[in-house]
Amino acid sequence: MIEIQDVHKHFVAQTGGGLFKRGKKRIVHAVQGVSVSAANGRITGLLGANGAGKTTTLRMLAGLIKPDAGHIGCDGITVQDAPLRALARMGILGDAHGLYPRLSARENIAYFGRLQGMAPETANARAEELARLLDMQAILDRRADGFSQGERMKTALARALVHDPANIVLDEPTNGLDVLATRALREALRWLRSAEGGGKCIVLSTHIMQEVELLCDEVVIVSHGRSVARGSVPELLEQAGEPRFEDAFVTLAFPEEVAA
Repeated sequence: MIEIQDVHKHFVAQTGGGLFKRGKKRIVHAVQGVSVSAANGRITGLLGANGAGKTTTLRMLAGLIKPDAGHIGCDGITVQDAPLRALARMGILGDAHGLYPRLSARENIAYFGRLQGMAPETANARAEELARLLDMQAILDRRADGFSQGERMKTALARALVHDPANIVLDEPTNGLDVLATRALREALRWLRSAEGGGKCIVLSTHIMQEVELLCDEVVIVSHGRSVARGSVPELLEQAGEPRFEDAFVTLAFPEEVAA
């Protein structure tokens, strides 16, 4: 289970200036009150336009940056206090897959298994199991250099799942994927959510309406760094008073534009 409660994060940006002149500093409020409660055996989506604060929120969940305020927990562990213990409970697929190009898919996966404390034979057996789940047997022993976007995604996802984490965090996982790769990812996530797949807690960020409608049990709409609505797709349609989910999203995320 993942709990994100009223988190805030700002950055200091420098604008203007030149070669011998310092620019002005300004405060950028990337996240200004995002809350997410993601249960086991469910897929929870963070839905928002680009720049809404989704990636910054997930980076705080992953312990990469510290929130200025708020609480982030994973299976009862406070991420700010014990990031390594929390990370051991999560499998994270970020927006940059970062594979080692000289290693095969198997070696990329097994290497991360070793980093998680797995014995070599256990990590290798897990790589075989994940290759079957993600339909990547054909690339398992190929070097990652030259992989397609879909092959890179599958390898990165297998690497994130190698230690069989209870919680899976995905940042824009279908970016750049073709139709077949997207369908394969959906099927894998549905299986991981199921009792047979371990009843994982899955959190994913996206700006694609169709992904949310097809996958998510719960949706948190994020706009301008804030959580502005939450619920299932039917509940959000009812909240917005709209028959189409895209229209409901616009109504809930950008009420000022709808009013104008």
